[in-house]
Amino acid sequence: MAARRCRTSGAPGPSQSGLLTPLGGGAPRAASAAVMYPPLPPPPPHRDFISVTLSLGQSYDGSKSWRRRSCWRKWKQLSRLQRNVILFSLTFLMLCGFLSYISVADQWRAVDGRSAEEQKTRPADPPVLPAPQKADAHPENMQGALPQKPQRHFRRGPPNLHLRAPGKDSEDPRQGDTKRRDEAVGDAHQEESTQRTVVSWRGAVIEPQPGTELPSRKAEAPARPSSQAPRIQNPAASPNERQRAVIDAFRHAWAGYRKFAWGHDELKPVSRSFSEWFGLGLTLIDALDTMWILGLKKEFEEARKWVSKKLRFQKDVDVNLFESTIRILGGLLSAYHLSGDELFLRKAEDFGNRLMPAFQTPSKIPYSDVNIGTGAAHPPRWTSDSTVAEVTSIQLEFRELSRLTGSKKFQEAAEEVTRHVHSLSGKKDGLVPMFINTHSGLFTHMGVFTLGARADSYYEYLLKQWIQGGKQETQLLEDYLEAIEGIRRHLLRRSEPRKLTFVGELAHGRFSAKMDHLVCFLPGTLALGAHHGLPADHMELARALMDTCYQMNRQMETGLSPEIVHFNLYPQNDHKDVQVKPADRHNLLRPETVESLFYLYRLTGDRKYQDWGWEILQSFNTYTRVPSGGYSSISNVQDPLNPQPRDKMESFFLGETLKYLYLLFSDDPDLLSLDTYVFNTEAHPLPIWAPPREV
Repeated sequence: MAARRCRTSGAPGPSQSGLLTPLGGGAPRAASAAVMYPPLPPPPPHRDFISVTLSLGQSYDGSKSWRRRSCWRKWKQLSRLQRNVILFSLTFLMLCGFLSYISVADQWRAVDGRSAEEQKTRPADPPVLPAPQKADAHPENMQGALPQKPQRHFRRGPPNLHLRAPGKDSEDPRQGDTKRRDEAVGDAHQEESTQRTVVSWRGAVIEPQPGTELPSRKAEAPARPSSQAPRIQNPAASPNERQRAVIDAFRHAWAGYRKFAWGHDELKPVSRSFSEWFGLGLTLIDALDTMWILGLKKEFEEARKWVSKKLRFQKDVDVNLFESTIRILGGLLSAYHLSGDELFLRKAEDFGNRLMPAFQTPSKIPYSDVNIGTGAAHPPRWTSDSTVAEVTSIQLEFRELSRLTGSKKFQEAAEEVTRHVHSLSGKKDGLVPMFINTHSGLFTHMGVFTLGARADSYYEYLLKQWIQGGKQETQLLEDYLEAIEGIRRHLLRRSEPRKLTFVGELAHGRFSAKMDHLVCFLPGTLALGAHHGLPADHMELARALMDTCYQMNRQMETGLSPEIVHFNLYPQNDHKDVQVKPADRHNLLRPETVESLFYLYRLTGDRKYQDWGWEILQSFNTYTRVPSGGYSSISNVQDPLNPQPRDKMESFFLGETLKYLYLLFSDDPDLLSLDTYVFNTEAHPLPIWAPPREV
């Protein structure tokens, strides 16, 4: 570069002489250049950075002016992971909100649909009905009730036949529940007048009661409650010695349930715990009317508070249609009639609505199980059949629910089953098989006939529906009387050596001397029919079968009947009439024997039936009472030294067994008069439909 610059610049001039350094004189020239041109300082280091100012939608841009940042810019500054998390969260929240909306909308549509349907059934001039009175006023239980306003419609209430609280004067009618009930339910259409008929069946002449309403076969409108039903007397102010023993037994059983199983289905008294079946407080609901009848106000009010605050049916659980109807629906309806507290009726209507999906089958024969939370109904996992007893033993409860609420769908569904079974072939002189298919609507497992499990209460409800409806439904009476004749012809035998009359079973033409303890309902049912005008020989058969059921208890070492017995048909040395197989010798605290003892004593006045019931109560106390509280079913009624407790107290021990014992020991025929009430198969009393008031 230096040679190149010299050639282009030519000879140096005066101004350039200082820029050229001769050989040997380079150092001074370099120093002079350094002074004239000092070196430049090094440049500052380059720094890259991002400044972020967090504020409510604004940022500072370095020029002291504020401006709104773009949402899209913010979104783009997020990492891919952050964006995915936000999108997933928003999607999840939207899905949850959508599902919640669907659930709430369905519930409101159901309520609106029921309200619209019930509005249609409201008569233009509804009857004026008396307001039932409560056992006791508890304002603290009614805090959530709406204030009472003048009624726009007449209220539908139970007929004037409820019991007063023992030892308690009448108080003001319900206040907190009235407004909500009036808004929820409309009045029912009145039944059309019908002519009285005379029914004749093999010597029995039945004339309906004058003025009694005829329940509609097509359930065009449910019968309405009457205001002229006879008033029931108060329970005895001072129970007798045997009744006090029943009260003591109930309190002992209740103490165990309250301490170890409160709010659960059943008590396990030996292990001091509980078991669940439906998770609906089964024992508590089953025992409500028993507490009322026994005069246990404190226990009743505590249970009532649990029903008010804790009992909720909106839960994902399968219930058996039959068992939940007779225990829960029947228990709530009975508690309503006895106490007049509309809380129980509201709960009953809610529960009844949740059972209705069970009837949605091709044949209208209901499924055995239904989920009360989702409405999904289905048969048992192992079959598509329902048992005949289960589908034909829900009618008392559903008919009464229609009568009280004005919603005819309950009665229609139940009576459709009754009519269908009436028309089926496959019966044998009125006896029905044990199973029916929900798809075809036909009987299955043909040729097997029994009055035990899976068929028993079919016969019971034929008679009791006829009584409930005012003795107008001739089809029910004819089916019942034909069945009794079929029992006499095919199932009745006498044992050896004591000649005990018993009811066996028939399988494909072959007789079996097997009799379930469940069959011991029959003496009481026969006696009830005779009381309501059926042939007198029904009472004779009832007495003979009652003796047999007593011997089923008496001939056991513990004095308690086994679940199943076999009778000896031929004379043999050292053989009793009653034989028990090892698998059948358990006792579940069942009520059937004491149930029939109650009917027989109430209708004959023979005190031996009271004495027999007293023996059974003492046996319960000796072999099934658990010291810590409660009673336990046992596995061996033939071993008094070791009856082998099964650690379970069935809800029907409080709902049925102790209730029937208390009524058996009463000498007051007006205490739940059999001319006013009919008991369902779980011992819950429901009113007989009385004639309407003349206008």
